[in-house]
Amino acid sequence: MLPAAKSSFKVRQQEPGAGPRGPKFSNAKRNRPCQAFPGIPGEFVLEAAPGVRRSLGASLRFDSIPGTLFCTNRRVAFVPDVPPGAKAHPRCSFLHSEYDVALPCIGKLVAASSVSKAKVLTASSSLKFMPEELVLYCRDFRVLHFRFPESGLEPGAFRVTMAIARAQESDRDVAAWSDSTQLRNLENAQRSPEEEGEEDPAPTLLFKSLQDWEQELRRLGPAGWRVSVANERFDMATSLPRYLWVPGQLLDNELKRAFAHFNQRRIPRLCWRHPGGSDLLRAASFHAASDPEKEDTRAVEALLLAGHARCVVVDTVADLPSSTEIQLAHVRLRTLCSPDPAVADEKWLSALEGTHWLDHVRACVRKASDVAVLLAERRCSVVLQESDDRDLNCLVASLVQLLADPHARTQLGFQNLVQREWVAAGHPFAQRLNLCRDGDRGEAPVFQLFLDCAWQLLRQFPAAFAFTEAYLLALHDSSYVPFFSTFLFSCQWERSRGGQHRASSQLYTPVNGWRDAANLEILPQAPVGGGACLPPVWAWALHYSAQQRAQFQNPIYTRASDGHMAPPGCSKLKATLSETGAVFLLARGGLAPQPHLFPWKNGSLVKKGPWRVPSSDSLNDQWGWPSSCPALPGAVLVPACTGSAIQLWRRCYLRGSPERQRGLFPAMLTDLTEELELLQECLNDGHWRATSPPSPAESEEAGSPLSPSR
Repeated sequence: MLPAAKSSFKVRQQEPGAGPRGPKFSNAKRNRPCQAFPGIPGEFVLEAAPGVRRSLGASLRFDSIPGTLFCTNRRVAFVPDVPPGAKAHPRCSFLHSEYDVALPCIGKLVAASSVSKAKVLTASSSLKFMPEELVLYCRDFRVLHFRFPESGLEPGAFRVTMAIARAQESDRDVAAWSDSTQLRNLENAQRSPEEEGEEDPAPTLLFKSLQDWEQELRRLGPAGWRVSVANERFDMATSLPRYLWVPGQLLDNELKRAFAHFNQRRIPRLCWRHPGGSDLLRAASFHAASDPEKEDTRAVEALLLAGHARCVVVDTVADLPSSTEIQLAHVRLRTLCSPDPAVADEKWLSALEGTHWLDHVRACVRKASDVAVLLAERRCSVVLQESDDRDLNCLVASLVQLLADPHARTQLGFQNLVQREWVAAGHPFAQRLNLCRDGDRGEAPVFQLFLDCAWQLLRQFPAAFAFTEAYLLALHDSSYVPFFSTFLFSCQWERSRGGQHRASSQLYTPVNGWRDAANLEILPQAPVGGGACLPPVWAWALHYSAQQRAQFQNPIYTRASDGHMAPPGCSKLKATLSETGAVFLLARGGLAPQPHLFPWKNGSLVKKGPWRVPSSDSLNDQWGWPSSCPALPGAVLVPACTGSAIQLWRRCYLRGSPERQRGLFPAMLTDLTEELELLQECLNDGHWRATSPPSPAESEEAGSPLSPSR
């Protein structure tokens, strides 16, 4: 695990009458004094128990470390004891990745005793025994074990256990995090002395302002596209960002005619442009109840074709799992990767296959690879279409850019990508991550599935990425921490209003194609950058030290050209927006022509089964579709998706078993020294023996999904 950062804040004790009071340690001989807890502004201690030991695993050299267990109104934290004469261990201003856990990240709380059965605790539970051990099963796959001493500290163990059970159920209000004025100056936290000389990296584009969208559009360099302000007040669609990339020849008055013909009014707009001339767009499905006029049809055609003669509509729902299937697979995976799974070791691999999580990862990577190759080999517009354009489209659009855009494989480019295709595009983080514990309806780790897919690409192409597995793991863990505005809200409109939800529906029934603007609900304009005062997750200096952030950089990264330059021989687009081109549907591995642009008249995108296309070369023969420009060598990563090519993300999912994780990734020199001592001790005890070269069977086993990540 990574060590903690050094910046910290003082935590005020809870005021009288504000809730449960902190513990009073009256017996100084029996209870060691409680250490000062470095917390964040607005955080106060509910209960604390000194003399607690955090278990690290029975097979390790040091099976536990002593310290104080704190329960605050924000998290559960363990502060190790400082030996006499030693310097205090530096603490993180937010969460320590190894010792702390945010309250919304606690999935299950179990209290155990030698005289009673283990009990799962909730806010309404009554504990009838003094706990000797407390186990926290976290939603990010961590498992924290705490053991209480038997020499008179049972009341403290009881109080802190019940405080955690009540606190995790009561901390559900987004406003409690986003409206706290004490968190406004969090980004102005003082740096440690060794960080003062650091140069600030280029800021991540949050895509809140018009300048951010124009800057990214200039980087892509697509001719014929512009930034539209039609949705600047969110009166066209609350789930869309304020600004959209649309064809330059399409005026905003014409653009507004297309909103009503798509679910949640999410029209086609540009995501990314391949340097060869192809455009990647995303949109929601067509609204079945709309009745377009001639002008509406022309506007939708202009958006879909995007200046090209041909358009390929990619049905992301046809080949990829639903949110329900993703959630079910994730729950099964968490159960299987727990320290005490109800599966025998010899059946573990079969149980892993039965979770279908790796199948979902494989399907997503394969779908994105197909789209990336299509963009590289054919000059056309490729439109990702999903029912509501807020889940799978985010995933596929991001993976396509990781495969085809070298800039997206840098840390800054990746952060801009997530901010644009997930945060600004309106992925419902509030429902999918469910940090506020508002039931489990709609919960699905779609973003975590994307991070797993990104790790698969990083594992197969380690030199093509500027960031490391430690960076992806830090982002994975941060998604379960409610200290950042990035993952607390579902769209820019909610984020600008501090989490207030809109009561009315976004689905309008158009009359003659477009309802008059005077009859629409005009939403109050929210100031740009207003609302939530929490910092974004990209402020890594707030919760990771300079030494930790250094592990985000990949030392074997081979820098590629970040600019987008058209290859020689590719002429400019000659098709105009008024031309009617051919429309094809790519679904279930097949490509089918669409006789009608608007499919709602016959109720479906395609009535007959798609025509199988064995390879992209066959497009030239079947459709007379020549490749207009050569593919750029090395521009598109083509990952392997079969067999053992898709593996289990061990460092993330098996962290509940410290014996499997210890020593794989030592974070500090002291950790490396400790691991070397442990290895030497094992060698001296004769636990290991010299081995011969692996047999073919062993080599095959090394390629299984359980093979350690390198």
